[in-house]
Amino acid sequence: MSTIGVDLQSLPDDPEALRAMLVATMARCEALVEERDGLAAERDALAARNEKLRHLLGKLQRMQFGRRSEQLPEDQLQFAFEEVEASLAGNEAEAEKGSPELRKTNTAKRRAGRGRLPAHLPRIERMLMPESTACPCCQGALVEIGADTSERLDVIPARFRVLVTRRPKLACRACEGMVLQAPAPARLIEGGMPTEATVAHVLVSRYADHLPLYRQAQILARQGLTIGREVLASWVGTAAAEIAPVVARMRELLLSSARLFADETTMPVLDPGRGQTKTGYAWAIARDDRPWGGTDPPAVVFRYAPGRGAEHARALLAGYTGILQCDGYAAYKGLAAPEEGGPGATLVFCWSHVRREFYDLARKKTAPIAAEALTRIAALYAVEAEIRGKPPEERRTTRQARSRPLVEHLFAWLEQQLARLPGGSPTAGAIRYALNHRDGLERFLADGRIELDTNTVERAIRPLCLSRKNALFASGDDGGRRWADLASLVETCKLNGVDPQRYLTDLLTRLVESWPNSRIDELMPWHWANPKAP
Repeated sequence: MSTIGVDLQSLPDDPEALRAMLVATMARCEALVEERDGLAAERDALAARNEKLRHLLGKLQRMQFGRRSEQLPEDQLQFAFEEVEASLAGNEAEAEKGSPELRKTNTAKRRAGRGRLPAHLPRIERMLMPESTACPCCQGALVEIGADTSERLDVIPARFRVLVTRRPKLACRACEGMVLQAPAPARLIEGGMPTEATVAHVLVSRYADHLPLYRQAQILARQGLTIGREVLASWVGTAAAEIAPVVARMRELLLSSARLFADETTMPVLDPGRGQTKTGYAWAIARDDRPWGGTDPPAVVFRYAPGRGAEHARALLAGYTGILQCDGYAAYKGLAAPEEGGPGATLVFCWSHVRREFYDLARKKTAPIAAEALTRIAALYAVEAEIRGKPPEERRTTRQARSRPLVEHLFAWLEQQLARLPGGSPTAGAIRYALNHRDGLERFLADGRIELDTNTVERAIRPLCLSRKNALFASGDDGGRRWADLASLVETCKLNGVDPQRYLTDLLTRLVESWPNSRIDELMPWHWANPKAP
């Protein structure tokens, strides 16, 4: 046998036959070369496409983590990430088809980086045995000495089922007219078709996943369920009326907290009288004591109002006497105690809002004072990053030692700069905002429970933006109030790591079964944070 795989002894003696074999071999070689070149070209093309996509991915990451002026809105950024990463995966799949070595390498990477699937998921085991369990050599019986096990994530698409409740009628043969029958169970929708779990599914899809009801109706239609949007809306309205006392009680519990965050944002609502939309407002109060190790569970309560006046802030926070962290909006200032220790809230203002005033100026690179102010404020945030999660007294001690000198120097420097600037300049306006709110901005130094900004409540109201984009507007003032109540429960579930589907199903079931009002505190979402509900 030669090195090129030809048996010299089998070659024919006839020159013409040898020539024909040579021509055929050369043709096969040329075909193999062409195939190799084609695969190499395809590989190079895929590599070039991947390089472009990786470059785009790098740009997107810079937009996410880089300068704020370069950042895309969060929803657009996530969509762009999804599209680029999907394209990269498609290119890799194409390349693997022509390269067993690449397929082997990528398979090893996926196995190393995929992690373990959660233990609570049910396991369906499938056993794969060889066609024959007899030894190929001696035909003796084989015994198991081990096994290779792999796990893959499977899904059963959302399936609807029909629960049939049968209540037999029992009669006595000896007693005329004696008939016994178990009473019908209470239902959220009397005479309707949905279970409480079905209604909860509609609520979660609408208020957690931001799917408008008409889209949910389309999804149901694909499973042969003709349930109109108006029927789904009636379910939502009934559920919202049922859970209203729970939300009202949750607001009372938050108002008893030592510290709260407050904010408000616009909410377009339909104005039936004019056939147009008007601007309503979603007001929010939030509690999150985790940064200083507090034991009260995090929560957020929304309240819809048709306007942004001070009367709506008073209606939301009536009688509150704790620490209220907010922005510099005048409606909140009316809630402040007139004197130290008097009735009313202790206002703490937000350093993030101060920073934004300077950031809008500094990004144009024509305001060196604004850029310097940002650098000084960043030093405060660096200290906060080190003490996050520490006990209040330790946070206060660190702030007194490290943050207080930074704050004093910053305000002294701002006063100096203000004296040099024209009164009507934008930088002077930003400086005056900081100086006018100095008392409230400095209060974090003396209390370790206070945060540097109001980002806690701003994060809580962010889902409203998604709902606003997907659903466009609420159906009038009633729709705004309904959104506020249901979103309060859904977002509080998220803050406590609770599955809102499980919570709302349990909650609606307990409410329709006449849960005692004396035990309403047991229905708060944070009680579902443990594996077992109360």
